[in-house]
Amino acid sequence: MGVTKLSGGIYLVIDPSMHEHELFRKLSGALNSGIAAVQIWDHFPPSANIENLVQKICEICHNHNVPVLINNRWQLLNTSAVDGVHFDEIPEDFNSIKERLGSNCMIGITVNNDLSVVRWAEENRLDYISFCSIFPSTTSNSCEPVTFENIKRTRSITSMPLFLSGGIRPTNIKKLKELDFDGVAVVSGIMSSDDPQNVTKNYLNELKNLNK
Repeated sequence: MGVTKLSGGIYLVIDPSMHEHELFRKLSGALNSGIAAVQIWDHFPPSANIENLVQKICEICHNHNVPVLINNRWQLLNTSAVDGVHFDEIPEDFNSIKERLGSNCMIGITVNNDLSVVRWAEENRLDYISFCSIFPSTTSNSCEPVTFENIKRTRSITSMPLFLSGGIRPTNIKKLKELDFDGVAVVSGIMSSDDPQNVTKNYLNELKNLNK
């Protein structure tokens, strides 16, 4: 897809352990309503043909001009059409990894209350950061609750796109109005819905309402 920068909106995280037909159906529904990016969670079943599944996801997303990021498994950038990598934590040998990824690769990282990770992301010129977890969530139960104060402090450190994740629903987005952020990262809020297309629209409408 070439160089793509995230500017905001909905960052959809998908679980590759879902049944393939259901995964593609729900992904297509969300894409039809408009999302900023798709991240493939590092949750592949043992029997999965990972490269084949990742390639299929890339084809679907790229048909909508939506970039795809892989969670942690940066090596897949060398064998598939993924556009970037999202790290759950700072990699041990990041400089070496970055050289192997090339300049066109998008890179993001998960941040909690440790703002030294924000400073590291700024120093290393990452493309975005994602805070986890804003609200309690079954899919982000490994993330500590993030304080609003630390999210506010982040803007004094960096101007890079900032996404919020963890338990965010259309019904509670209004609680984020005091924060300066660019988009939300969503997992089950969309992918567990029977109607992901309309749910995605609801998320987008609520995000627009924050700016009114």
